[in-house]
Amino acid sequence: MLKKVISIVLIVIAIYWSFSALLPSKISSIDAPDNTFSTQRALIHLKEISKNPHYVGSPEHEVVKNYIVKALENLGLEVEIQEGYVLTDWGTITKPKNILARIKGSDNTKALMLLSHYDSKSHASYGASDAGSGVVTILEGLRAYLHENKIPKNDIIILFSDAEELGLNGASLFVTKHPWAKDVGLVLNFEARGSGGPSYMLMETNGGNHNLISGFIEANPEYPVANSLAYSVYKKLPNDTDLTRFREEGNIDGFNFAFIDDHFDYHTSLDNYKRLDRNTLEHQGSYLMPLLNYFADANLNHIKSDTDDIYFNVPLFKTVSYPFSWIIPMLILAILIFIALVFYGINKRTLNSKHIAIGFLPGIAALLINGSIGFFGWKFLTSIYPQYNEMLHGFTYNGHTYIWAFSLLSVAICMWLYNKVYKPENTASLVVPPLFLWLVICGVISFQLKGASFFIIPVYFGLISLFVLVRQKQPSLILMTLLLFPALLILSPFVKMFPVGLGLKTIIATTLLVSLIFSLCIGVFGFFRYKNRWSYLLFLLAFCCFISAHLNSDFNEENPKPNSLVYYLDTDKNEAVWATYDKMLDPWTKAYLSETPDTDHDITKATNSSKYNTKFTYSKKANIKPINHPYVDIKSDTIIGETRYIKMFISPQRLVNRMDLYADSTNVFTSFNVNGLEIEKDQDGNVFSKREFNRLFEYYVVDDKFLEIEFSTPKNQKTTIHFYDISFNLLDNNLFRVPERPSDMIPKPFVVNDAVMVKKTITIE
Repeated sequence: MLKKVISIVLIVIAIYWSFSALLPSKISSIDAPDNTFSTQRALIHLKEISKNPHYVGSPEHEVVKNYIVKALENLGLEVEIQEGYVLTDWGTITKPKNILARIKGSDNTKALMLLSHYDSKSHASYGASDAGSGVVTILEGLRAYLHENKIPKNDIIILFSDAEELGLNGASLFVTKHPWAKDVGLVLNFEARGSGGPSYMLMETNGGNHNLISGFIEANPEYPVANSLAYSVYKKLPNDTDLTRFREEGNIDGFNFAFIDDHFDYHTSLDNYKRLDRNTLEHQGSYLMPLLNYFADANLNHIKSDTDDIYFNVPLFKTVSYPFSWIIPMLILAILIFIALVFYGINKRTLNSKHIAIGFLPGIAALLINGSIGFFGWKFLTSIYPQYNEMLHGFTYNGHTYIWAFSLLSVAICMWLYNKVYKPENTASLVVPPLFLWLVICGVISFQLKGASFFIIPVYFGLISLFVLVRQKQPSLILMTLLLFPALLILSPFVKMFPVGLGLKTIIATTLLVSLIFSLCIGVFGFFRYKNRWSYLLFLLAFCCFISAHLNSDFNEENPKPNSLVYYLDTDKNEAVWATYDKMLDPWTKAYLSETPDTDHDITKATNSSKYNTKFTYSKKANIKPINHPYVDIKSDTIIGETRYIKMFISPQRLVNRMDLYADSTNVFTSFNVNGLEIEKDQDGNVFSKREFNRLFEYYVVDDKFLEIEFSTPKNQKTTIHFYDISFNLLDNNLFRVPERPSDMIPKPFVVNDAVMVKKTITIE
């Protein structure tokens, strides 16, 4: 019994270690040596940067820009501002103002770039994590680096990009328009998608990752969190960091360092100075300093590679890598060892073919049952707690408790199922089916998702366990537990990573992975006679977690409800409505939408290009307020040959933050110029031919508070443009006197919110 207790303790220690090794446990103090990174010193900058929301076009945006410029100048750097209009494939036009500085190196080689963005998400986010944390990491890292007074071999370019939140506009402007772009050999980009947890390293490259990962390992960061599974998945997804622009438009490689935990704070007013995890900021600094020192002197002319490496992080060994060319040989070798051990065990009579066949039943049943629980789990929860639907990114305030609950429930089911086939002498036989299943998975991975091929490492230790079991009927339980450590240390963090990063709708990844990890533990749990008792305990713990999640399922001051309210004036119909994206109204929104809001109105059918394609849900007729209508002037309308050329001037007669132009997809535009920015034509010689939601573009106001538009169409086309001007001042507008939200509510992110929208249709017959 004592050995079994020790085994359980060791398993718990391994799981805990797998997470604790991902993040620094303490932060550097204000009086840390001047040549080292200090989180406390970085926080001084962050407190200033994140005092107020500072989205593009807001007064505070300029304040933050000036603060960063001054901070760089205080480091002895010469600063320049790059600005210009840019349209990106997100459909946004704005004039970003990039902050740039450069440290000259001793050699004429490629430059190292340090990158983060300084704009916050409109309109309520304070931008402390996203990406104030990146800005202050670089500022503090530069201060520590420059204190050494050493001259790097490579130039070091600092770019604090603008308008990242609108469509990576600042990064695109730099890569396509700035002469320094051709000098950049490698980018270190610091980002955030939450307010805590470990920072994940993700690479961006058009080629192979071998030289990148080799340099990363040689730089030797203290707490690397990196794996080629995330790299492979990331390459298959549409990426959306500034670094994407460097790869796509400049063929420039780089590293992203981004933390994703406490995802519920992302792009909300909770992204503030107080809620940023200090250990997370320390983690960002622990990446920057060794990588800055290493790549400042590395040969960046040879950073490109044609080959890829498998890599993963594990305690003690940090980052482990090996080439893709090893994938198939390692798989074949594992299969041959597995076959040899099975035949050897059957001949030695320590394996029983009948018991092996029976051993498939609990493993398959566990995957089916736990997979079903994971698949339907989120849908079931949202049916019981419909308020969860108000959190558009799908990770609730009690999300970590749900991860615990589903994980414990999955283990409990595995314990209960494997107890059904328990016999004192069949543990070795029960180990065979899980290894067979893992080999099948690794076989599929080796062709479909090569980056996950390090999953074969735990399988090899599983084969060692099988060898021990075949050789000894009563092996050391402690030895068998220690052989589980590679599986637990490598795989356990993924149990949390998927639902945290992608939302609780992916909790199936947790339940399936827990089932698969448990199957590798049969070499230990197979000797537990009363697994049903353990399962009952685990069921109880899972139930307690669900109860805890239930007790914390409501919104409150600590976990406020995201809600939305928009005033929409249609000047064509001379009518106005209140509108919301919320599925559940609350007292604050009901004051305008009433207890019986409308669901059938033109605005409820509009999408307005939100991140999650969220549509307005309810509306209610509103009084028409004396809001100035936009001014439209058709300055010229000329037909030459088969083409019609139009010049138009549009000017909102009030202060607005954004202007949107829509046109039916049947309307053809053969050229388009906005405030001097010529829109690039597609292969058919047209522009805006593949537009979403009929949207031409969104223009975010910075300096020019008007639109000067020149476009051409086929001469006989009737062109109808729907123009919207939008201001984010609903709560500050004396025409409405909308009160501040109660303390248990916050503005909903990812949608147009707290806004006054005015629509005007422009028809050119």
